[in-house]
Amino acid sequence: MKKYYFIFSKTDLLLQKQEDGSLSIPLCGDVPVEVKPWTHIMDVSPMDDGTLVKTFNIDSPQQITITDVVLRDSGHEFVGLRQSYYHLSNELYLKAGKCSELLYWDRNTQFCGVCGAPMHMHTDISKKCSECGKEVWPQLAIAVIVLIHRGDEVLLVHAKNFKSDFYGLVAGFVETGETLEEAVAREVMEETGLTIKDITYQRSQPWPYPCGLMVGYTATYVSGDIHLQRSELSKGGWFRYDELPKIPEKLSVARKLIDQWLASVKKTSVDFPEPTIRFNEDLSSTKIKQ
Repeated sequence: MKKYYFIFSKTDLLLQKQEDGSLSIPLCGDVPVEVKPWTHIMDVSPMDDGTLVKTFNIDSPQQITITDVVLRDSGHEFVGLRQSYYHLSNELYLKAGKCSELLYWDRNTQFCGVCGAPMHMHTDISKKCSECGKEVWPQLAIAVIVLIHRGDEVLLVHAKNFKSDFYGLVAGFVETGETLEEAVAREVMEETGLTIKDITYQRSQPWPYPCGLMVGYTATYVSGDIHLQRSELSKGGWFRYDELPKIPEKLSVARKLIDQWLASVKKTSVDFPEPTIRFNEDLSSTKIKQ
């Protein structure tokens, strides 16, 4: 029986070249590459059609030895997990994220946090201590992200950890003892100094970089001037729907919230011209409204 093999080298994913030039996950009868005696091949929940799924890490793409004839003949390449979004079906991309999270969890739970003894797989998604019996499961880092609108304007910010010059939405991790909605209001106040209302859940998204869950909201501006938390944000301001700067890629929940808001603005205001969404130009001349 053929199985999908999600093979990672750090954050890069091995993809098999297809006859039409596309890329996909190797579907093989057996492990398609040479593995070490200590390689831990994890079983993952099957695909919707019942196809079995396995995942593991290799040390280096340069030292890989392909053992599957079909994969060797067709060719392969390593693609970053984020970039794999543009090559895989949504189901395969989501499964790749799940595999990445499980491998990250496996690497970081080799020993018991209570007694220090080795941990062993107990179920597909849990480990148990060989000595004291402590059982652990993968832990998610839950973050909220919110699109704040003010009429035909949206609040966009540039976080210091962004790797390119795009603008996104206010986001932050949920703290102990608070609801998701409380986390939204707190993060907005801490990072921008604004008060908001109508905090409304919209959608969620697994974010396997390395083990997050993004929970997306919209909210309406109430009051306040923008005072950026400089330890987190470098730029931010109000942007009209038709004057947007470079925004996140389509794979992100931030982009989905922005696209959803743009569609609602166009639907409720038939006189609005089509928005111009910029991706790669210099933003130095873009006027930012405070």
